[in-house]
Amino acid sequence: MGKKYYPTIGLEIHAELSTESKMFCTCRNNPDEKEPNVNVCPICLAHPGALPVVNKKAVEHVIRVGLAVEGKIADFTEFDRKNYFYPDIPKGYQISQYKYPIVSGGRLAGFDITRVHLEEDTATNKHDRGNFSLIDFNRAGVPLMELVTEPNTFENAEEAAKTASFFAKELQLLLWYLGVSEANMEKGEMRVEANISVSPEKSKFGTKVEVKNLNSFRSAERAVRYELDRMIKLHEEGKAKEITQETRGWDEGMQKTFSQRKKESSHDYRYFPDPDIPKFKLHELFDLEKMKKKLPELPRMKRERYRRDFGIKNEDIEFYVNDPALGKWFEEIAGILMDKKKIKMASNYIISDFAGLAKADVSVKVPAAENFAELVTMTFVGEISSRAAKDILAMIVKEDGSPRKIAEEKNFLQKSDPEELKEIVQETINTNPKIAADYKSGKRNALMFLVGQIMKKTKGSANPEIAKQLLENLLK
Repeated sequence: MGKKYYPTIGLEIHAELSTESKMFCTCRNNPDEKEPNVNVCPICLAHPGALPVVNKKAVEHVIRVGLAVEGKIADFTEFDRKNYFYPDIPKGYQISQYKYPIVSGGRLAGFDITRVHLEEDTATNKHDRGNFSLIDFNRAGVPLMELVTEPNTFENAEEAAKTASFFAKELQLLLWYLGVSEANMEKGEMRVEANISVSPEKSKFGTKVEVKNLNSFRSAERAVRYELDRMIKLHEEGKAKEITQETRGWDEGMQKTFSQRKKESSHDYRYFPDPDIPKFKLHELFDLEKMKKKLPELPRMKRERYRRDFGIKNEDIEFYVNDPALGKWFEEIAGILMDKKKIKMASNYIISDFAGLAKADVSVKVPAAENFAELVTMTFVGEISSRAAKDILAMIVKEDGSPRKIAEEKNFLQKSDPEELKEIVQETINTNPKIAADYKSGKRNALMFLVGQIMKKTKGSANPEIAKQLLENLLK
């Protein structure tokens, strides 16, 4: 077995903020725009003399994120110029924040947070035109939140990769709950970058490599795992010096990272305060206490409440946390049922049966909470069988209605009166003499065959437990 190596991961995550206009101008912020270069103006195209004006809503969004992760909201903040040349940066610099970010500190999903700051997004390079590229400036100047975590050291590469992916998912959830970003990774509205190193000493960092622009949780997890494996292999081969501080990309097709360029340091960008944008005293501009009180219930709070109030499985809780609309429906049902055993049954039907129907057919609709609760109650007390419950559910997701009324019309109500069932049970024994004899000779499985025949005769309306008991009594 090889020597133990300790992976260290730090994350930088960019998320485009949901605002009506861009960060420093009144152009529309529309991530779904298909026509290139329509949401542009002299400011986001960097025409000479064009002056930026800060989008207050974007600043408010970042403050809300800071409050949600329990970070420190700066009193004084300013915007800086981050200088570098690239075709998608028309000014030759990006307006960002360096020394005085809006948020410092905080914690989320196992990572300590270093800072959360605000900047402008870049334009989009289009490389599908043969031997030349074009630039779409619709995205240039869109408000972009950047969250940077502290480095976190792990025991192994698997743990590091999974935790990095989990953090990104949790941040996306938080942004959804706060309503500050759609954070759609497929559209590039949220991008993950991982700073990765390995070391044979737990208290010492190795040479850091940054893997950029990971656009899915799966890619983030796989890229981190691949890069850590690559570094560990170089260490084991005595080639640790070949690990250089650089930026690497992720090739989804090849499932491997590749070198892009030497990693820049902060001094390479020659940060300095933007002279065209005033300084801000955030504690004077915003009522932070009022903003904190207005925060919605956050994912971690919802998880705690669901465990405490409903006692359902962790997997069920995650389902509702990730789908707030279904979570709200489940809570309405739970409020009607008012019984933890019934609530657990309701959750089982939602997660397995309803979700299965919805996945198979997009026309499936959510039934009224009252009707779903009625269905669960009827199943719970034995008025209908679980088979009948599934059949009724398949009906009310198409055309909502009372499960009781459907059960009466379709003859789904279980027959639990022994006297009513006795004749059907005896008839089943008479028509299956060999199976009855097998049971009497000790073959216990024969009894369940007879129960199945009774259920078939009654179209599922017989109470199987009563039927089983009657069979045992008549076959003594």
